Amino acid sequence: MEYRYSHRNMNRNCSKTQVKELAPKTSHLKTGKKGEQIAANYLISIGYKIRGKNIRLSRDEIDILAYDPFDKVLVFAEVKTRTFYKEDILPSVNLTFSKKRKLCRSARRWIAKYKYEGGYRIDAVYIAAGKVLQHVKEIEWIDN
Repeated sequence: MEYRYSHRNMNRNCSKTQVKELAPKTSHLKTGKKGEQIAANYLISIGYKIRGKNIRLSRDEIDILAYDPFDKVLVFAEVKTRTFYKEDILPSVNLTFSKKRKLCRSARRWIAKYKYEGGYRIDAVYIAAGKVLQHVKEIEWIDN
């Protein structure tokens, strides 16, 4: 079983070292991890090279960092997953304006940190019921 640190019941007067509540990983996190693995396998199947997964940059995260050898660009891939398929509730509804802004900020931070000078883009991979529904290349960039 996987565990994560929880601040949920932390008393404001306690330090983090005084309260260490370990809670089981919630189902939405498990769903996300499973979706990320499905997306990574899909990207590999279409020829991409996976360079990293779950890359933390300050408070942001890049789900999948891959290289597209056909377009010769680095791809920052955001994965949105639903456990079920329903036409009126697709995973794409969770790619909000705020999330797009965070994705752009994450990509810019990674590029600055590693002084990357090649081409790059942000893609979205939508997963529902364990299958890839859609792969959107180059989502709209949002200025921070």
